[in-house]
Amino acid sequence: MPGKKHTTTSGIEIREVYTDPSGMNELPGEFPFTRGIQKDMYRGKPWTMRQYAGFSTAEESNKRYHYLLSQGTMGLSVAFDLPTQIGYDSDHALAEGEVGKVGVAIDSLKDIEILFDGIELKNISTSMTINATAPILLAMYIALAKKQGADLKLLSGTIQNDILKEYAARGTYIYPPAASMRLITDVFEYCSTEVPKWNTISISGYHIREAGSTAVQELAFTLANGKAYLKAALQKGLDINVFAKRVSFFFNCHNNFFEEIAKFRAARRMWAHITKELGATEAGAQKLRFHTQTGGSTLTAQQPMNNIIRVSTQAMAAVLGGTQSLHTNGYDEAISLPTEAAAKIALRTQQIIAFESGVTDTVDPMAGSYFMEALTDEIEKAALVYIEKIDAMGGSVKAIEQDYMQQEIARSAYEYQTEIENGDKILVGVNRFTEPEKPSINVFRVDDSIRKMQTEKISQVKQARDNNNVENCLEKLGSAAKGEDNLMPFILHAVEAYATLGEIADTLRNVFGEY
Repeated sequence: MPGKKHTTTSGIEIREVYTDPSGMNELPGEFPFTRGIQKDMYRGKPWTMRQYAGFSTAEESNKRYHYLLSQGTMGLSVAFDLPTQIGYDSDHALAEGEVGKVGVAIDSLKDIEILFDGIELKNISTSMTINATAPILLAMYIALAKKQGADLKLLSGTIQNDILKEYAARGTYIYPPAASMRLITDVFEYCSTEVPKWNTISISGYHIREAGSTAVQELAFTLANGKAYLKAALQKGLDINVFAKRVSFFFNCHNNFFEEIAKFRAARRMWAHITKELGATEAGAQKLRFHTQTGGSTLTAQQPMNNIIRVSTQAMAAVLGGTQSLHTNGYDEAISLPTEAAAKIALRTQQIIAFESGVTDTVDPMAGSYFMEALTDEIEKAALVYIEKIDAMGGSVKAIEQDYMQQEIARSAYEYQTEIENGDKILVGVNRFTEPEKPSINVFRVDDSIRKMQTEKISQVKQARDNNNVENCLEKLGSAAKGEDNLMPFILHAVEAYATLGEIADTLRNVFGEY
């Protein structure tokens, strides 16, 4: 807290920030923000401890949310199942075998009402990992907040809404790139007046890294995508000093401790220069704010308890790198969705770092290390080479259409796998220090019967709603999609009439086509 005295266990006072007596005196909270976006960082307020959860039905996920909130989590983070991510209702033929598996199934506003039952949206911040259908899920969240009587001007949270990395690394896109970019900028524009505290995009390096990129590629491709979104919003006539304040990022944190810290420091510095070059003059529009998740692909099914140590060092690197919010993975995630016990240890990992390790007592404790400063510079230099190459191609959309990012990621993934297989890189418990394994007990499974439950819920919703009103709302949305109008108000009306996610996505598919 401001004014509180911070000391070591021996009573030595710790200053808020340390500077280099030789004159390298860049300060946190000042351009280009290498050392952090807030002057006092975690002395003022710890990062948000946000555990990513969502599985099966809205009812089941709601129980997990109440459990996490009771254990001291500070924000919710929603995982959606695959059909929800690609705009299919649970009763669609293509949804078979996937309903509720990698996240929660959401078919209509009814599911969102159940998902957040007993949770006041005005009192929490919610992050939703959703891209192609982000405008629909955001509309459902807004509709519920309205029903709860919340002031939309104070509603806070984040939607990922980052379609470019879907084309490059993940694959859950629906529409062609140009139509997708229109939906994203419609969300920017709508939220800037209606839900001004909402983070309208979380530009994600996480999935680029999970697909096999290096740390430098994750940084370069993420910032190049960020640049593309800024330019698209500028072309729409939006004010960079307004919308850039609501742009956030989502990074991965892998095992190489110092490289990860340097990556975060370089990211802030690079983004400050990118936004400034595009015309941002206010500090809030130049600051890179980011959420971090520890590296899912670094976790091993062999000797799973080792993952607790991996997650701890990754979480520590994210905190030393100055993250604004953090999700720590469960140690069993290489085997199944995390059990409640694993989710609790993951949260306790963050709490121990925050309240017992002392790393939060001073801002950017790594600053001034010869190694850290040199590594930050080297990572920035290497990432700029990629960004210049992408700029020369005409930006991220063109680079993705030409398969450039995808090829670069694939090459890095192949090289890494080869190094593991021939023993050049050591993976403890996998290619060194191995032991015979007993099959895992206590694996978390999602039952296929939930598709039947969701299908029944959809038919109940369709029986109870005013179907003429739904048809009318969908017709208006289709007409608007053919024109230039902002689509968010039309999507919101459809959602409030209890149109399903699939019906809304299909209306847009009919106009935009599929990619």
